[in-house]
Amino acid sequence: MFILTRIFPALLGLFLPLLAPAQVMNDPASQKLVLTILDNIYNLEFSEADGLIKQLQVRYPHHPVGPVLRATQIELQHIPLSDNKAASAQFAQAVDQGMQLARRMLDKNEKDPEAVFFMLTCHSYLASLYNNQGESLKAVGESKKAYDFIRDGFKLVDKNSDFYFTTGLYNYYVERYPIEHPIVKPIMFFFADGNMAKGLQQMDVAAQRGLFMRTVANYYLAHIQLKYESNPAKAVAYSNYLIDKFPANPLFTMIYAEALLLSGRYSEARPYVQRLKQMPGKLVPLAVSTFSGLLAEMADKKDKEAAEFYEAALRLPVNVTYTKEYQAFAYAGLARIASRARDRKKADMYYKKVLAIAQYKSLIREARAY
Repeated sequence: MFILTRIFPALLGLFLPLLAPAQVMNDPASQKLVLTILDNIYNLEFSEADGLIKQLQVRYPHHPVGPVLRATQIELQHIPLSDNKAASAQFAQAVDQGMQLARRMLDKNEKDPEAVFFMLTCHSYLASLYNNQGESLKAVGESKKAYDFIRDGFKLVDKNSDFYFTTGLYNYYVERYPIEHPIVKPIMFFFADGNMAKGLQQMDVAAQRGLFMRTVANYYLAHIQLKYESNPAKAVAYSNYLIDKFPANPLFTMIYAEALLLSGRYSEARPYVQRLKQMPGKLVPLAVSTFSGLLAEMADKKDKEAAEFYEAALRLPVNVTYTKEYQAFAYAGLARIASRARDRKKADMYYKKVLAIAQYKSLIREARAY
């Protein structure tokens, strides 16, 4: 089932003032505050974000913006969230609070674009949480609820360019997901048809022109270009925006370094691999070991050193959502090294492991071609 994962808030500047019935569609002060909070969150400046979120909730106690931003902060502060029960509970509580407040807005106006997006965000957040916790039935349930609000968003792209992201994401994945998971094809007739090329174009609009969705649109497009489109050069372009604006974010550093490595731009990638070594987080060590292996193998032509890095990577814990593909990279690297050593049996063994876990089209093609 199609799951929207890690969708960050869009339309966060469209606030509902406490003493006025009309929405403030262009409130520069409010927009600036929310953008500052998001910038703090993306750059892991959590103490700064925390204080500003409290200010926002005092100003707008009946609006979902505060709780949804709080949920966003909790998720990024405790990546991978599914590994932390206490943080997961706090996240779910914040999402539930945001959902209740958004539902009250819909009760007043069922076409409120702001409320539509917050409901979409909340259901998507819960779908992601349940999916990462292995609770697939709950994840599917939340995804179905999110779908209704995604459809409402189709009609709102002309009102705000940030809706191009959710619409484009749907158009791409509703076609891509059944290709990768044929088992779901019988139930896909419940969903409106998509268009992958159009979806990429729409997400690109959000990446270039979106106000609140620009960051997440660039991240998703970089990921899609690496995983499905096998176009690391485009991934470099999208992730370059992320690394320039949020240098302290390890996720953004990881995807930028990966895109450079897969583009063959090894000298440019090396300093970012070095930067990763100084960054915190459970996800970082596996990325560092894998990327170091790629540099040793591809740039330095030192197979023995590369093999040591790849083997070290395979001894590290894997997170299915964020780092499992790096494990596939390590197996592929060991397969190439074995092949160069004319050990076909070992190369076959490693490539079989690649095929068992890889999702990147480029890795799958490499393994099948051997």
